[in-house]
Amino acid sequence: MTAPLIVVTAGGTGGHLFPAEALANALKQAGARIVLATDKRANAYSASFPADEIIEIPSATPSGRSVPQMMRAAFQLGRGTLMAIPALRRLKPAMVVGFGGYPTVPPVIAASILRIPSVIHEANGVMGRANRFLARRASLIATGFPDTRGIPNNIPGRVLQTGNPIRPAVREAAQTPYRAPGPGERFNLLVTGGSQGARVMSDVIPSAIEGLAPDLRARIVIVQQARSEDLDRVRDHYKRLGIASEVEPFFKDLPRRIAEAHLVISRSGASTVAELAAIGRPSILVPLPGAIDQDQAANANALGSIGAAIVLPQVAFTPDRLAAELRKALEGPEDLTKAARAAHSASITDAAERLAQAVLELASSHENGRNT
Repeated sequence: MTAPLIVVTAGGTGGHLFPAEALANALKQAGARIVLATDKRANAYSASFPADEIIEIPSATPSGRSVPQMMRAAFQLGRGTLMAIPALRRLKPAMVVGFGGYPTVPPVIAASILRIPSVIHEANGVMGRANRFLARRASLIATGFPDTRGIPNNIPGRVLQTGNPIRPAVREAAQTPYRAPGPGERFNLLVTGGSQGARVMSDVIPSAIEGLAPDLRARIVIVQQARSEDLDRVRDHYKRLGIASEVEPFFKDLPRRIAEAHLVISRSGASTVAELAAIGRPSILVPLPGAIDQDQAANANALGSIGAAIVLPQVAFTPDRLAAELRKALEGPEDLTKAARAAHSASITDAAERLAQAVLELASSHENGRNT
């Protein structure tokens, strides 16, 4: 089959679009044409997406607290499906690949209606609600982790662990070996809270650093992601402490920043965990609390269980506790080196190629079946 067209669909956040971008790059290298179907939030992330065309499909998340909110979301998903059907009829794709989140629901349902095969990729350690809803429509469910929980029983498609696709920038960053800082040397600390930032990082980390002894504090150079409304107070706090810092709401070169870090403090979204493993960096992970599926806790434990990360529930993520962990890191670089090695041992750097091969084989099989 020559130059198959693959529709890749992903929600408009980095956690969904980054692995989709990695797959799209691998499919492009294999000769496929790519169309991205996403929602309007994707504008901040889709500039580098290697798509021949980008189509915007309306969607919404039916998780509101009120019946009217849920009804509006259901209406938007239905409207998105009605828009996706003629779009797929026009494109005639060989395959639709969804990366989770409710923006993937309309294109995958439309593909099912039109008898176009679909693949869904579950990046987290617990299958999300949108993917669970779509699981019985998929010909293949690809997973990022070996023991993904929540996959429905008796699904018609097969399940294959491919790992979580990582972007070319992450692969490039992974070439930088880890070197723990020696006594008295500069200590590079990176703080990130996912694509939307996390207020708790701005609340806790400056106070934790203030609680360190002056000689330890003086070694820290911090790069921190903070929400726009928190920027001034975080910057002012570090300025008052005399800490060399760079505080911004978003870093486009985050893989390089991870590679330069001696320690990363972060949420534990699936893409973040995959990138920490690929680049091989020690981390303190603070899973997003209150999530129905506790997917970030499962992701974090994948690194925590092998000694690659310290996992702190948000209730335990206090200035005193964090100061104690930072003190250990600053005084015990050999533990950082062990954690970096453990992180790298969990990486699957060819996940994009594995997933691309599975997608193309399935597309070819479907095409051959239609021609016989």
